Amino acid sequence: MEIPKISKVDKLIAEPRMKKKRMKPESLTSLNNLDDGCLMHILSFLSPIPDRYNTALVCHRWRYLACHPRLWLRVDPFVKDLSLPGVFHSIESAVSAARPGDTILIVAGGSHRVSNIQIKKPLCLIGSGEIPDETTLVCSRGSDSALELLSTCKLANLTVKAELGCCLLHRSGRLTIDGCVLQCETNPLDHLSCPIVSTAGGDEEDNLSRHVEVKETVDEKIKGNSVTVLQTRIEGGAKAVATSGDLVLQRVRVMYSKDYLYFWFDVDQE
Repeated sequence: MEIPKISKVDKLIAEPRMKKKRMKPESLTSLNNLDDGCLMHILSFLSPIPDRYNTALVCHRWRYLACHPRLWLRVDPFVKDLSLPGVFHSIESAVSAARPGDTILIVAGGSHRVSNIQIKKPLCLIGSGEIPDETTLVCSRGSDSALELLSTCKLANLTVKAELGCCLLHRSGRLTIDGCVLQCETNPLDHLSCPIVSTAGGDEEDNLSRHVEVKETVDEKIKGNSVTVLQTRIEGGAKAVATSGDLVLQRVRVMYSKDYLYFWFDVDQE
């Protein structure tokens, strides 16, 4: 018995009429097809820690772009080659060189000495350690504060210690403190020290603005002044926050852990 041959017409009938079209590899769109400038602009919208930091693990090109000085500056007192772009020995020099909106990554390990550093532009200061205790800013005795903030800023994953005085002096702008440790050293003059002092909205702020040039954007003026504290340990001092302007403490929450107390609160207008 002869086996009938399958004609070309029979093959066409047997095959499905609708076939999935396979796209050629060169026709697929990918982030890697973007130029460096465009991809870097996209990475700038990610939160520095951990999202933007994790993108450096994708490939060599993404590591170069994620760590580019245009996205953040780095404070490393142990670096020897200061010719590297965006690398500084001290926080004060990094703040001075930063542009509004920059992120400053402070290298973990050791202590960074700070004293009355004025921040008059929107910046984000972040510690590079896994926990805030690994990146410590120490304010020596005789200084009014470690950082004096006159613009909208964010501090994250940092430990700030003050021997006498305050850790953070908030003059104006919207300050966010996220996942930090604020410590006032125990001494007989505890009544003179507070982790956070805010003078925003008071006469002292008005007098200061006459002597210090502060460039505020339209958005900053609309948003006003406030302090937001998120999951932060506050230790020592007469009280957690002292205000001498028109801001008051609001919406306080405290979480008790085995060893520490973590605070959430706002200092805002009534």
